[in-house]
Amino acid sequence: MRRTQRHLPRSPRPGLPILRPRATFENAMDGRQSPVQTNPQTITQARSDDAALPQVSHARNPGMELDMDWVKGVQANTSAIERRCATLPGRRSVKKEFQAAWLLKAVTLIDLTTLSGDDTDGRVRRLCAKARQPVRADILDALGMGPIHTGAVCVYHEMIKPAVEALEGTGIPVAAVSTGFPAGLSPFHLRVQEIRESVKAGAEEIDIVISRRHVLTGNWQALYDEMKEFRDACGEAHVKAILATGELGTLRNVARASLVCMMAGADFIKTSTGKESVNATLPVTLTMIRAIRDYHERTGHRVGYKPAGGISKAKDALNYIALLKDELGNRWLQPDLFRFGASSLLGDIERQLEHHVTGQYSASYRHPMG
Repeated sequence: MRRTQRHLPRSPRPGLPILRPRATFENAMDGRQSPVQTNPQTITQARSDDAALPQVSHARNPGMELDMDWVKGVQANTSAIERRCATLPGRRSVKKEFQAAWLLKAVTLIDLTTLSGDDTDGRVRRLCAKARQPVRADILDALGMGPIHTGAVCVYHEMIKPAVEALEGTGIPVAAVSTGFPAGLSPFHLRVQEIRESVKAGAEEIDIVISRRHVLTGNWQALYDEMKEFRDACGEAHVKAILATGELGTLRNVARASLVCMMAGADFIKTSTGKESVNATLPVTLTMIRAIRDYHERTGHRVGYKPAGGISKAKDALNYIALLKDELGNRWLQPDLFRFGASSLLGDIERQLEHHVTGQYSASYRHPMG
């Protein structure tokens, strides 16, 4: 029997189907091909159910003793990794309602970031307003979706105070880059103190940078000790370890550095500062998330992943989500275990969602970051 398509009354564009994006997202993850639709009478309930996508939480990674045998046994087959990633866009493709649902999910995973030398209190407050309402209300209404927000707002230490004030009561955490970001070459005691000062100022997440020289020289004990000290300084704040993968030389180094940081208690491992010449890539991502998978299988502890730098297009976000889903499963597609470090990405996602609603692409100035 042919199903009758129902439409949302007073939609911005007649003929737009009423979608349950979260349900559609879950169906897309399961490989189903039919969109989920609801009756107009159930829209109020749908909006209530989807009003706030949950910030799921899990037990923190406590770390473990440094296992040098495990670290030195880690290898990376670069050619196989690159082949796997090259075939991903063609094998994992989502369209129409499913694509819109995946993009809405991506919005909730963004660490909306400003790390410029000319940052001001006003710019940070405008960015926080965007984090609270990342997608225009008329687009969400057309999709039958309630309010959503980004995963976090990421700023320099000096901007923590205005960010915390602007996000008070929203449940959106403030993340701060630390430890001599981006090079990580300031005196060690100052890097540790910087973490403590950022936590004291109200940051709930700390993005630290490791000393790349420890990786390049194979001094894994020094990297472990450094990361462990950073973790201890964070206290209750979650710590993301930035590996600066574009400066580590090989995928094997990336895999080993990932493992050592997790052993030292990192809550997340992150690709880049965004300041390197090479930032997040799919081969680096595959290497890091397989290290996460191996660590989880052997210890039972979950560690999050954050690609950062160079992710500016909606189609790129879809590729990262698909790869993470394939390798780690749906549990890692929550803000407590996966984040995008980006700012311009949100604007392109919003443009794609408006195109899904209206059939027309809008100018980028219609979706300002703040």
